[in-house]
Amino acid sequence: MYKYLLFSLLLFCSSPIFSQQKDQIVGKWLNATGEAHIQIYATGGKYFGKIAWMKTPNDPDGKPRLDKNNPDNSLMKNPILGLVILKNFVFDDDIWQGGSIYDPKTGKTYSCKISLQGSEKLNVRGFVGFSMLGRTEIWTRIK
Repeated sequence: MYKYLLFSLLLFCSSPIFSQQKDQIVGKWLNATGEAHIQIYATGGKYFGKIAWMKTPNDPDGKPRLDKNNPDNSLMKNPILGLVILKNFVFDDDIWQGGSIYDPKTGKTYSCKISLQGSEKLNVRGFVGFSMLGRTEIWTRIK
């Protein structure tokens, strides 16, 4: 009996249904301010997100907006469009955690966790260091 139960559990965890569950955040999301679309994707068993669209991708001179607030001087000339802002998330018990979120407006990086609210809303919670202090934004799936 135990062998059957263990086999069934292993079969379920390796099934496409389980894989689909952890990949539910893959896709495009509109950020809380409506200024950007974030493309979330999986690679190497981890989840990342890059800025795929911006309401205002260029500065007033018509040049691409740059990551000028980045604390790393060598990265300040990179365009914000295409910038990877979500890094190294792993799926664990209905939460994507262990990753970070970068805010190009301030140049700061925060610890972060992500959870789904239904299938169309994403709770993105950034934390200051390892404290409980943080802020949650709700992103909306783009179809």
